[in-house]
Amino acid sequence: MSPRRARTRAAGVAWNAAGVADLSELRGLMRRFSDERDWGQFHDPKSVLLALVGEVGELAELFQWLPADDARRLAESDPLRTRAGEEMADVLLYLVLLADVLDIDLADAARRKLADAERRFPPASVTGQAPERP
Repeated sequence: MSPRRARTRAAGVAWNAAGVADLSELRGLMRRFSDERDWGQFHDPKSVLLALVGEVGELAELFQWLPADDARRLAESDPLRTRAGEEMADVLLYLVLLADVLDIDLADAARRKLADAERRFPPASVTGQAPERP
């Protein structure tokens, strides 16, 4: 658990998702952006997925050679903080676009995935342990 999450939990404060953008709003903004440029013709699942993978690569590149023990500290300040935020935004936008192209309700899929993880990894059994892959 990150130190920030530990402090939040210790203070009895639940994580506040108010700062997380609504996915349907982002989907609408992406649709408008694309429609204004007539780019929808290029948005087949394979092309969007490859663009998404490229952006994940750009995000990974920012952290690739940082010592693991220093990565969080370095990401707390600029220029890494700003660059990481930009690349994370690109990843999110392409993921929202891919969900739109495939007609998948991303928020619903994420809720179902988290509910499944809650069932498979009960706190009493896994707290403080990395989950094993089957």
